[in-house]
Amino acid sequence: MPLFDLPLEQLRQYAPAVAEPADFDAFWQATLHEAASPVLVDVRPEPTDLRLVDSWDVTFAGFAGDPVRAWYTRPSGVDELLPVVVEYVGYGRGRGLPHERLTWPVAGYAHLLMDARGQSGQYGAGDTPDPHGSAPGGPSPVTRGIMTPQGYYYRRLITDAVRAIQAARALPGVDPGRVVAAGNSQGGGLALAVAGLVSDLAAVIATAPFLCHFQRAIEITDVGVYGEIVNYLAVNRDAEPAVRRTLSYFDGVSFARRATAAVHFGIGLRDMVCPPSTGFAAYNQYGAATGEPSPDRTMHVYPFNGHEHGDATQVRRQLRWLADLFGTASRAADRPTTPKLSERPA
Repeated sequence: MPLFDLPLEQLRQYAPAVAEPADFDAFWQATLHEAASPVLVDVRPEPTDLRLVDSWDVTFAGFAGDPVRAWYTRPSGVDELLPVVVEYVGYGRGRGLPHERLTWPVAGYAHLLMDARGQSGQYGAGDTPDPHGSAPGGPSPVTRGIMTPQGYYYRRLITDAVRAIQAARALPGVDPGRVVAAGNSQGGGLALAVAGLVSDLAAVIATAPFLCHFQRAIEITDVGVYGEIVNYLAVNRDAEPAVRRTLSYFDGVSFARRATAAVHFGIGLRDMVCPPSTGFAAYNQYGAATGEPSPDRTMHVYPFNGHEHGDATQVRRQLRWLADLFGTASRAADRPTTPKLSERPA
């Protein structure tokens, strides 16, 4: 696909004032306060037939106390407290099976992969239903309850994402001071939301983030998830003012402005699913509303990629960035060198 958004030199300076309701902070404080019950419900070992990692099936209390499922995985035989990467999945995915996402535990981190309520079936199986589907809106997750902020689907999912951070800190073997929120696409948008709602994260990793600068996104693309909002408005022609008001409570730019943790971004300039200007709007204003010096920010741009962004190259950059941030890169370099195959005994 061709380049369609702003030129890169403009993207690097793009910092629009997004629509933000006056009660944005009060709305989220009240929402999270409603979920302030004990978070960890159940943790049980999960057999995987893998020798190098151990996994647990986790259930924690999310929005309204609803049970949310997750996989907790960590390197086998490691007793020390580990930094934990809390990962959020992309749109239409569930948590899948515990052996599907092993990059972080194989790299030496504890890893909590949160299921996305009511979303499984498009790309990966899930185990978390969404029992709150009666508010006015459309049939897909991004349009469920979209006519009011209180009934909107992402109020529930973002609350789940915050609660996943709390659950991770309660898990055995986790260093509660080194918690990372991470994800691609919808997962990246959730990581940014968590960054703005949880003040003491160690790091945030957001690639091709969804949920950013909604007002522009629905005007410049009708591909993918934003296209579902466009299609809803094409049928419900009088709903636009209410929809735009609802979306203003869930914009990743507003969350990013309140963030304090170091952040690692990746964006493809040909991404029509999550247009690059929407991600740059969040990146360029990351930490701007805190009154503190700007957090450490890293951005990788992929001029010839779309929503797949840098793919495995971006993951390698994430691993190196996080190792540098936690000071674990030097320890990895000190490990004994594995003998060459030709040097091993026959």
